[in-house]
Parts: sequence; structure tokens; C-alpha cells
Amino acid sequence: MGRIVMPSCHLLVVRRPAANSLARRKTLVQSLSFLLLCGPCGLIPAARAQRSPGVDDHFRQASEAMRSGNLEAAAEGFAAVAKEAPDFAAAYLNLGLVREEQGRHEEAIASLQKALHLNPKLRGANLFLGIAEYRLNRLDEALPILRKETMAYPKDAIAWMWLGVVELALEHAEQAADALDKAAKLAPGNTDILYHRGHAHLLVSRNSYERMFKGDPKSWRVHQVLGQVASEGEHYTDAIYEYLEAIKLAPTQPGLHEELGSVYRNANKMDEAEEAFQRELEIDPHNVLARYKLGVLLMEKGDGAKAKELIVAALQEKPGLLHADYNLARVEKLLGNDAAAAALLEKTVATDSDPEIVQQAWYQLGLLYRGLHRPADAQKALAMFQKLKDAAAEASQQSLAKFRARQNPKASAEPPPAPQNPQNPR
Repeated sequence: MGRIVMPSCHLLVVRRPAANSLARRKTLVQSLSFLLLCGPCGLIPAARAQRSPGVDDHFRQASEAMRSGNLEAAAEGFAAVAKEAPDFAAAYLNLGLVREEQGRHEEAIASLQKALHLNPKLRGANLFLGIAEYRLNRLDEALPILRKETMAYPKDAIAWMWLGVVELALEHAEQAADALDKAAKLAPGNTDILYHRGHAHLLVSRNSYERMFKGDPKSWRVHQVLGQVASEGEHYTDAIYEYLEAIKLAPTQPGLHEELGSVYRNANKMDEAEEAFQRELEIDPHNVLARYKLGVLLMEKGDGAKAKELIVAALQEKPGLLHADYNLARVEKLLGNDAAAAALLEKTVATDSDPEIVQQAWYQLGLLYRGLHRPADAQKALAMFQKLKDAAAEASQQSLAKFRARQNPKASAEPPPAPQNPQNPR
């Protein structure tokens, strides 16, 4: 809790989506909306008057073929419509969409450019033209085309996403992050957008760290970042070394000793962790996380009175700390206040979002209810604990089986390791 998750500074690779990626497979689905937008029913009367009566029927038939996935028939139909009505921009647009879906990017570009020549404001034409240029790795051509689309339709999340993808491919990390942030704001649940956005922000972070390393390789910040990266990778010995080096250069910098204490704690070096947290509070008496973590640490070492004092003080300054009710319940139990501990655990099972904490809280409740002579409640609590434990074990087995099936279909199933009790604040 309270730790800043820092991305690795090494080996970050931003990959361009493959030609058959999910984003490309969505192209046909997206294009159907343009069929409705650009089809015969949406054309202005003057344009319709210049076409022969059969053009609209042929366009509709080609559209149906496209909807059903018969791309060859759709392409033939739209090409015939474009030949019969050479000023019909929607026919060229949809022919371009079909050619793009077929992977015939040059032909798609030609059709889309023709559509834009006939109707420069035709929605979607610049979007799909930019995608086609991107597929051919013509990034410098794709970029201004996609910018046109986002300028014309600033609420189109997909246009912003593709602009971000091209910026990523050009290694314009900050511009990519900006475009993908806008896309995510417009479509917060779109997994493709979130995927590319994550890569963009990782690139921004990496670039920032690289500039920092080059600017001042002996800075304490460099050691702090390396310590955070090592800690996130559970390389605690390396992390401790880096934090100690940072502290040598900035011995009174707020936050460093708290982060060091967390690493010591994860490395099961409890005495060193306690000393680091105490030192942090000497430097910054208002560091709530250091106070809370020290309280939990002292509780685990058996000092209930001091632990309660620290945890309560931390909660007064910042209510709602992670697993606070659960850890305070453990303190009350240590002090012999079983009724108070039970009340806190009841609150935990009702409000905590961590399944393992909830599971442990039910178990502790069962034991406390027994001591409080509430056998029926104890039985219910322990039954709930067992139910959650069995469900977690089954989910773990299923997850392991799926992983092994992907890696090796013939691999024999083995029981997963027993889950650890997450009683420590992170």
C-alpha cells in the first residue's frame, strides 16, 4: 500500500498491430455503420437524380454482400456501381473498405482517395485512408490524414485511437499518449484503446527515465527508480542496495526511508523495516503511510498497544487506508478486545474488496465468535470461510489448467501452491 508502481526502464517494445489484429477485424464491422450513413437513403436528391434507377439496388445488394462477409461479391458490386455512377462517393468509400479488409491496400487507397475527391467531408474516408497508409508502413502519409479526421470529428474515439497508434509507430510517445488519452475519455471501456494507451504511457515513462539518467546519472532519483523497479520485480536485495545508495545522496529526503522500510518488510527483515519506518517519521512526522505500516509491523511483532496508537493516529489523519479495519481488528484481538475485533471484522467482510482478506476475516470471525459464546454465528462464519476457500482453490485450479493447456495440451494437472494470507499492507 502506498507504493508507487514504476515501469521497467528496460526492454520496452511497442509493437505495431499485426495485419490480422483485432483492430483490423473490426474494420468491416465499423464500415457497416458507414454503409447506413452513406447509402442511398442518405444521399441528397440532386445526386440521386443523376443516377440510373438500378444504381441504388446494386448498391444495396453490394452492401448486403458486405454485411454477410462475401467480400468478392461486395467488391464487384461496389466497383460496378462506381462505374455506372462515377460521381457516387459512397460507392468508392465502401469499395475502399472492402479492399482494405481484403488486404489490397493500394487499391483501397485509390478508392478512398477518389471518394474524398468527390466529397472531401465524407465521414470515415480519411480514417480508413489513414489506416490503409499505415498498413503499408507509410506512416508520414498516414499521420496528417488521421489528423484531418480527428479535427473534423473530434468525438470519434476510433479516429483518435488510430492517430495514437501511428504516433506510437513513429515513436512520438507524448503525442501518442495525448491522442490515446482523448480516445480513452470518449470510449473508456474500449480494450484496444486501453492497450495502446498503456504502451504509450510506458514509453513516456521510459523516455523520462532515460533523460534523467543522461542528465544526472549520480542523482539519488536514479537510485530511487532502480530501487522501485527492483522491488516490483521482487529482487529485494538489489532494491535495498539502490535505496541505501539513494539515502546516502539524500539522507533526509522524505519518502525514501518509507520505501526502504517496505522493501525490508517484503524481504522479511522486520527489525530493519521498523528502523526505516521510525527514521522516516523522524524526517517527516506527517507521513501517514509510514505510521500505518509501522503500526501493522509492531502488531505482527506482538506490541498491540503501540500498534493501536500508530494505526489509530494514521486513520485520524487519513481515513480509509487499505485493510485498516482488518488490521485494527487484529490489534484489538491481540489486546484481548474480542467484541471490538469482531465488530471490525464484520465491517471488513462487508466492505473490503480483497477476496483473500475477506476470506481470512471470516476465519478470524469464526474463532472470535466461539470465544464470545456465539456458536451459531461461529458455524456460519467458518462455513463461509470454507466456501470462499474452496471457490478460490477451484478458480486457481481452472486458471492453472487453462494456462497449461495453452502451453502444453498434454501437460498433467498439478495442484497450485497454497495461497498466502495477505495480511501485510502493500
